[in-house]
Amino acid sequence: MFQKLLEDTSLSAITAGLVAVIVSYAGPLVIVFQAAKTAGLSDMQLATWIWSISLGSGIAGLVLSLRYKLPIITAFSTPGAALLIGALGIYSYQEAIFAFLVTGALILALGFSAGFQRMVLKMPPQIAAAMLAGILLQFGLQLIGSMRETPQLVIPMAAVFLLGRRFYPTYAVIGALLTGLAISLIGGEVDTDTVQLAIVHPVMTWPAVSIEAIVGIAIPLFVVAMASQNIPGLAVLEAAGYSRPPVTGILQTTGAVSVGLAPFGSHGITLAALTAAICTGPEAHKDPAKRYVAGVFCGIFYIVFGLLGPSVASLIQSLPAAFISATAGLALLSALTNGLTGSLTNAEHREAAMITFLVTASGIVVWGIGSGFWGLVAGLIALVITRSRLSELLRKRGRRADLSQDMPSAAD
Repeated sequence: MFQKLLEDTSLSAITAGLVAVIVSYAGPLVIVFQAAKTAGLSDMQLATWIWSISLGSGIAGLVLSLRYKLPIITAFSTPGAALLIGALGIYSYQEAIFAFLVTGALILALGFSAGFQRMVLKMPPQIAAAMLAGILLQFGLQLIGSMRETPQLVIPMAAVFLLGRRFYPTYAVIGALLTGLAISLIGGEVDTDTVQLAIVHPVMTWPAVSIEAIVGIAIPLFVVAMASQNIPGLAVLEAAGYSRPPVTGILQTTGAVSVGLAPFGSHGITLAALTAAICTGPEAHKDPAKRYVAGVFCGIFYIVFGLLGPSVASLIQSLPAAFISATAGLALLSALTNGLTGSLTNAEHREAAMITFLVTASGIVVWGIGSGFWGLVAGLIALVITRSRLSELLRKRGRRADLSQDMPSAAD
């Protein structure tokens, strides 16, 4: 296994894994900080929380990518962290830890359900591609917005990326990343004074059993993890051409890791949706069979960064926001293009796919569940309705054809 990994390893795959981790830390980690502040956690508890979600994301992604030879990217639940901002003002941190254990156990139990796997695999690939395009649209728009606000940084990055796509497509994202970093350093836009070097010393929190926390935290966390992360994450894999993702294996692994790290603050390890697209596209490797290496290195970077939890948090926060937006937008440009293209390949599914895209791109949040899930729901409902209409039209046409055959001709 190690020998094959060495043979398949490429600089583009390593870079894709690194960019995925940077993007996952850049915004979502701020939500974790907010939730920790609400709960009144100490600096050590916050560092432990960052360590646990990083370690869990790394281990799950590393194991799954190596086992299935697919670019399976796992991450901590960002919508789940947002949910905790309000919940941790009501429940104690010890009760929340108990809820984290219950959520992980529910996901683990679902991993043994073959019925869920069959349901996911029946989803039309055009709907999955449309949902992916809707999720990624915001990154394309942020790229244009950052180009308008910080042209001296983003335009050179975009120029290097486009030249790279023309002459060295495998390293286009790498060139843009290094260009943006060099410009940021030369322009003094990296706040190095805030960067600190520290290794985390994790502390365990003993859970407090609470029925109220199960209802108020565990069940909502479970619903959000499945609807906003795992289902869209599976759709991203399918949209990238991996038509039969190992659903039960993914849920069993992420559920087990979530349970194991819950006492350290991990509120749930799930499939990644946004950052997964960075590692499943051609920028990771031109050969889809070798993109799993990006998942492996994404896991490795998560583990290393998790050990340096406080340092990573300060490093990411020191980088310019425009640099993060531009890097993510350029890295996901091909995935967005592929998603739009794939969603329109089948005329029968085209209307439903467009509805999926529009609902997902709207960013609507209902009951704490993100637009990716509602886009899928809207698209599947539209698909059922349009298919029924199409079937009815075909039946009517068939009846007309039968009647015309039964009618006597003029020659008779």
